[in-house]
Amino acid sequence: MSFEEKLKQMGVIIPETPKPVAAYLPAVLAGRYVYTSGQLPIAGEKLEFTGKLGRNLTMEDGCRAARLCAINCLAAIRGVLGSLDKITKIVKVTGFVNSAAGFTRQPQVVNGASEFLREVFGEMGQHARSAVGVSELPLDAAVEIEMIVEIKEQL
Repeated sequence: MSFEEKLKQMGVIIPETPKPVAAYLPAVLAGRYVYTSGQLPIAGEKLEFTGKLGRNLTMEDGCRAARLCAINCLAAIRGVLGSLDKITKIVKVTGFVNSAAGFTRQPQVVNGASEFLREVFGEMGQHARSAVGVSELPLDAAVEIEMIVEIKEQL
């Protein structure tokens, strides 16, 4: 089953590439790799999760935000490649978590993205990762995720 079919089977709709909130490209192809810019938990044109984990957001909120960010990363990748079926490996995920003082569960928040990617891509979804707590994110987003993926052949 293709990755595109797997997403449909899961009931996940990959949206159009989210519009950048500043002067950058959502994703860039370099050789056999696609690098995404940081993606926020935006659905449609609405930022779905704002605020700080450990203050006004729950772990469940954080995991859902990270998953939505990963979906938006896939949208940016599809925007460059035309199809997610060209991916051979999720190489790296970097997650930034808008954290209240003392909040230290960033890895569990970013699991929302990692577990989703593993569900979609199976073994090819296993990746290196960083999960970083930050004091602020753009637009007061709860989470920001960026990805690096390898593709089948240089386009």
